[in-house]
Amino acid sequence: MPSLDRQDNVFVLDLGDGENRFHPDWITAVGAALDEVEKAEGPRALVTAATGKFYSNGLDLDWLFAHADQHLDYVVSVHELFARMLSLPVITVAALQGHTFAAGAMLSLAHDFRVMRADRGFWCLPEADINIPFTPGMAALIQSRLAPQSAHESMVTARRYGGSDAAAAGIVDHAVAEEAVRSTAVEIAAALAGKAGDTLGTIKARMYAPALTTLRETTNPLG
Repeated sequence: MPSLDRQDNVFVLDLGDGENRFHPDWITAVGAALDEVEKAEGPRALVTAATGKFYSNGLDLDWLFAHADQHLDYVVSVHELFARMLSLPVITVAALQGHTFAAGAMLSLAHDFRVMRADRGFWCLPEADINIPFTPGMAALIQSRLAPQSAHESMVTARRYGGSDAAAAGIVDHAVAEEAVRSTAVEIAAALAGKAGDTLGTIKARMYAPALTTLRETTNPLG
């Protein structure tokens, strides 16, 4: 399960050491961590990271298939996690040390910045290959955070981007050696910790207003 630590002005949220799929309990734990970050006072920033082969493999499809009657509430909870991260009133940096797929890739896009391992691991939106269309909220998030050409290629081809290719496409901001992923993310976050507060939250809310509105649509989240 996710765990939250603090290094001076930087909170580090470790998403786990497995596939870090979006089980409802996992989503609740991440939400509780964001509560703690948001209610803290003074300079602060957030790094999300993981341990092992995966940053996140996205939706917990096993749980979802076993609880099909709850699929709408589940999608709403995932969308709310994206919306909250996108509008969090602190600087957020995703440290992508491993595979970052599907909803995990979307979660990374909801951060302000991304640092990815250069030599191994892929960032991928596989929906076109697994026959699961993007929800309107997911599409809005992706298209709000990527340049049109990169959004188009990643969404319609399900391309697997290595770190250097992801940096070239503007999907991540930095591609670095494995041992430097988390430390680089913390360094970026620490340098911007003084930006935290209501003004930053308002800037993000206005910058991403259309995507946030779509993500927070609860009547028909599947479109």
